[in-house]
Amino acid sequence: MMIIDPIGVYVHIPYCIRKCNYCDFCSLPKGGEGVPDAYVDRLVDEITAYRENDKIPASTLYFGGGTPSLLKPEQLEKIISALKLVFDFSIDLEFTIESNPGTVTADKLRAFKSLGCNRLSLGVQSMIDSELSSLGRIHTAKDAEHAFAAARAAGFGNVSLDLMYGIPGQSINTFRYTLERVLELSPEHLSVYGLIVEPGTPFFRERDSLIFPSEDEECDMYYMASDLLRERGYAHYEISNYAREGFSSRHNLKYWRAEEYIGIGASAASYFRRRRYVNTSRVAEYLCSRGVNYISDELVDGDTAAYEYAMMRLRLSEGVSLSDYRRRFGRDLLSDREGELRRLEALGLVTLDGDRFYLSERGFYLSNTILTEIL
Repeated sequence: MMIIDPIGVYVHIPYCIRKCNYCDFCSLPKGGEGVPDAYVDRLVDEITAYRENDKIPASTLYFGGGTPSLLKPEQLEKIISALKLVFDFSIDLEFTIESNPGTVTADKLRAFKSLGCNRLSLGVQSMIDSELSSLGRIHTAKDAEHAFAAARAAGFGNVSLDLMYGIPGQSINTFRYTLERVLELSPEHLSVYGLIVEPGTPFFRERDSLIFPSEDEECDMYYMASDLLRERGYAHYEISNYAREGFSSRHNLKYWRAEEYIGIGASAASYFRRRRYVNTSRVAEYLCSRGVNYISDELVDGDTAAYEYAMMRLRLSEGVSLSDYRRRFGRDLLSDREGELRRLEALGLVTLDGDRFYLSERGFYLSNTILTEIL
């Protein structure tokens, strides 16, 4: 089947020095051991299994984790060489590597840049050392500043910083301090996530003994961040993401716009040729498998495709184009949901603007509830 639009490619590196107290992602603490060569070899095996007569066009490449910055440059080079045999990467490829400030050096960042990486995502989370310690992070605020400076020195002109609110012991004043300090660095992109206490994490087990910000305090943090970042020239283009003009995450936009992508590695998900499939999250099981060996697979069409398209698009400030929805799915979303939409519009939670409807700033914060009502 011919692929018309370039896809995104995601590579999962499930290894960390230490697992954070809030993390429920597929990740394994490895101390100072780094990424095993056996895992790199398995990634290459899975990548090779996608090889076809024609290369698959791709316009974004994203290494996530875990801690991808634990990769040695020679390991990264091996993975990229395999990818280039299978995928036809566009000239303006966006190539992102997630990095922990406690695992990067100037030499490693220069090596990543020389291998084609042109976007760095640094997991800063907070600029308060006590909050970082509470989260179980291995770096300090100074480490984050040094990592950012090293990224700039290595030639990275597109750097994203991850921040978190709702941390135990955090206040709106400490969160504002974090925001002000990272704004002094002047990154191109910021992701600002509310902490979710997930089952199975240390935070979940200790939740009764930890003092988390109240729901009202978290709400204040969200709006304070949104107001401050927009004042400083960052567009609030997705519920948790802000960017200067031209620096939105092109890879993540593929997810939010319901475009296709292939995921490589343990726990990686793919949406490719109208099918969604997911690899095992058990790293040992992944290492023992061969080729493309997923544990779930479904055809995404009909009502499922329509629902996912609207749900993901409404995470974006651009919202849903009613005409595009009608063209894709042969139905009129406004007619199907006009009552709910008009009621939410009266409450100031959604905006109907000609062919487009989208969530308001307040609607962004209440998005989970609103999406359930609309869809």
